[in-house]
Amino acid sequence: MTLSSAPGKVYLLGEHAVVYGEPTVLCAIEQRARVGVQRRDDGKLRVNAEDLSLDGFTVEYDGTADEGPDIDVSESLLDAAMGYVDGAIEQVRDVTGNDEVGFDVTIESDIPLGAGLGSSAAVVVAAIDAATRELGVTLETDELAERAYQTEYQVQNGQASRADTFCSATGGAVRVEGDDCRSLAAPDLPIVIGFDGGAGDTGQLVAGVRSLRDEYGFAADTIEAIGDVVRNGEAALADGDLEELGRLMNFNHGLLSALGVSSRSLDTMVWAARDAGAYGAKLIGAGGGGCIAALDPTPETETALSFTPGCEDAFRAELAETGVKRLE
Repeated sequence: MTLSSAPGKVYLLGEHAVVYGEPTVLCAIEQRARVGVQRRDDGKLRVNAEDLSLDGFTVEYDGTADEGPDIDVSESLLDAAMGYVDGAIEQVRDVTGNDEVGFDVTIESDIPLGAGLGSSAAVVVAAIDAATRELGVTLETDELAERAYQTEYQVQNGQASRADTFCSATGGAVRVEGDDCRSLAAPDLPIVIGFDGGAGDTGQLVAGVRSLRDEYGFAADTIEAIGDVVRNGEAALADGDLEELGRLMNFNHGLLSALGVSSRSLDTMVWAARDAGAYGAKLIGAGGGGCIAALDPTPETETALSFTPGCEDAFRAELAETGVKRLE
């Protein structure tokens, strides 16, 4: 069996607006998805997935089965999770020229499914890397990121950006604007995550923002304003000015709320972090539920979140300097 891992991510600034060509800044974190792949002789695909939420669950999936697994996870999330794996394997078949190959795929993940921490990107990056290596092909990081992006683009009906998959493949802090993806120097960021135990429907939330943008000129202006916030955030990050970065995160959260992608639980956690003295806090990812990120070098925010109603888990996230790791 060939094993790879890839990190999750945290958007510091810029989600949703990145879909419209605005810049975004994000960083990889040491919550990882680990994927093991073993070639099969019968051409079938079988996926065993564990711990795709913080509570954990197991999915036994065989592409030839008539019925899906009976688990307590929304059908849309489950379909998406399996779609990402299927899409990753199609990329592997394409790049290796082996259209008939099958695999046993085992997935273990520290990353909550659909919570804004990049679970799908991490799984796709690790799956493509492990499966290609199982067939004797090792992809360069740029091609791995591109193949993973193409997978997410298909599953998300053309609404994905390159940000998640590029960050997961390369690690560290990155800046993405359209097709321009680059790594950034970043200080040691004191990131605290609050998780409400839920998940937003990425496709629905992205479509909702698109509808607002098409209907109202001020919604389009809000998206452009998020891009301006990101550009200011780049300077703060380069200067190591965490207080300014935090203020911009607060501003970004307000703009995302105006676009309708926050929720009561996310807002509650954001304000709990700010009241505890965090430099700043905002929702991360598509929104609608899931996670917030705060900047606080002290233990106060993590403690406050652990006692906040609606917050299921709070933890500190370390920057992942390395993206995909080849374990065997």
